[in-house]
Amino acid sequence: MRTKEATILFFGAILLSVTRVSGQDVAFSQFYANPVYLNPALAGNRICPRITLNYRNQYPSLGDHYVTYNAGFDMYARSLSGGIAVMATTDMTGPLSSWSGSAVYSYHLNISNKLTMNAALQAGYIQYRLNWDKLVFEDMIVPGTGEIIAGSEIQPPSLSVGDVDFSTGMVLGYDERYYFGAAVHHLTSPDLSFYQGNISRLQPRLTLHAGALFNLKEASIPGKENDNFSISPNIVYMQQGDFHQLNGGMYVNFSPFVTGLWLRHNFENPDALIALLGFQQPDFRVGYSFDFTLSKLGLPAGGAHEISFVWFLPCPKKEFKYKAIKCPSF
Repeated sequence: MRTKEATILFFGAILLSVTRVSGQDVAFSQFYANPVYLNPALAGNRICPRITLNYRNQYPSLGDHYVTYNAGFDMYARSLSGGIAVMATTDMTGPLSSWSGSAVYSYHLNISNKLTMNAALQAGYIQYRLNWDKLVFEDMIVPGTGEIIAGSEIQPPSLSVGDVDFSTGMVLGYDERYYFGAAVHHLTSPDLSFYQGNISRLQPRLTLHAGALFNLKEASIPGKENDNFSISPNIVYMQQGDFHQLNGGMYVNFSPFVTGLWLRHNFENPDALIALLGFQQPDFRVGYSFDFTLSKLGLPAGGAHEISFVWFLPCPKKEFKYKAIKCPSF
């Protein structure tokens, strides 16, 4: 079968799995460059206002079929004793696209001089949209010639579906060095079926993440956390329905650069080796990562490119009693 025909059939299978079974969230490789997406409890964890922009292009050799954009803003609000955030994500998977927007409140509590906790609630709306004209199903392809004919698949009554969405999370930080977090997204399992009489629920996504920051050389200028040499081992576990993923890796920070190497394992098989290079300044950070595909799909699919940009806005002049939970940059 020609490559074009195989790609068409592949997207037909994706459509059926999404409209009649259950969906799966996008997994970013630069976890902490998109902190609120990873765990809503990380809203305001840096205290100062922060703008995050993320772009991911997966399997580019198949065309612009798996492209995701994310934008967010978060900060610590002293009057609310916690962090606030707004976030929007758009994802394109061939003829299927999705959009979600949400707001987050994360309560911050200093339990002791060394132990800090954040607990968050996230509320938003998620919408799926289908471009039916771009779909070609198996019974529409004439064997041998590849000619496209009319098919028997019935178009859904509505090509756009949406539902409210709620998530929650918590993060513990100890001694500004160790951290552990847990989050559950899609608590109410939104129903996003295109066909009446069918149910297609977005399964809850469980995320567990933990790590540590070890400074091997302290900053030479107080307040400039980037002016140091440090390492940060991390682990991130994700589960959504029957999908299980374990990510383990290490960041090395040698100012002004950061490098990272991760292994992503989907339990059934190793999925990807993730290499990262970042550049950071006091006011901004930019990172690039590439996923070297280890699964049967292989590198011919093009792996995955991801770019992140984080912009730190000036902090309010008032001093805060709350301690920041320090996590990696990317």
